[in-house]
Amino acid sequence: MPEFYPNIGDAVGAAMQHNIRLAHGPDKPLQVRHLPSASADPHSVTGMIARLTEDATPDEVAGIIEEVNGALVGALPQLTELVAAAADWTRVRLAFDDPHHNPVFETWTRLAAAHVMLLDVQEQLEVAEDGVAACPAERTDPRHHERVNVLQNRELLDDVLGTGTVPVPASARNPEADRQRAARTSSPQVGPRRPSSPTSTPATAPPPSATRPATRPR
Repeated sequence: MPEFYPNIGDAVGAAMQHNIRLAHGPDKPLQVRHLPSASADPHSVTGMIARLTEDATPDEVAGIIEEVNGALVGALPQLTELVAAAADWTRVRLAFDDPHHNPVFETWTRLAAAHVMLLDVQEQLEVAEDGVAACPAERTDPRHHERVNVLQNRELLDDVLGTGTVPVPASARNPEADRQRAARTSSPQVGPRRPSSPTSTPATAPPPSATRPATRPR
């Protein structure tokens, strides 16, 4: 590797390629997948992360959560279906001839468990979306922030390359999604989609997963 690079992007890319060669050997060709920058696609997951800054308004954050969790087209439902497809692919390769050794069934069990967890994440985000829209727009005293751990990973590739935040033009907004979100926040009959737990959980720990069957009706 040369010692100097014209910019940080070239340096990071060269370091990644060097690490891949060390891991896979010099004879295996590199397979590089291009990840579009946040500025190129503000509605990609990377773009939504870039838009979700600490200065975003509650409605903007609620809109991003609604966008990522939207039925059929949201990134999270698509990921859930991908895991379900992987589990179904494993299902047709099951065999129970050996009662003491069945690694395929263990793999299916893990994929099925991941699918149930993703379904639970969707429900948690549906409830959290209304809570985000009702949050105050102003930041609170920083002394309160120290009581809760930071969860975001600060080492995403676009952060290293310095892409920055991505403003969303008015033409890129979804009027129907904005209308539905405004109706939910302004309606006097809006309530939580499911009752909250009567006991609070520690601020540094995620809420316990709800017990659910392996599948649920669509």
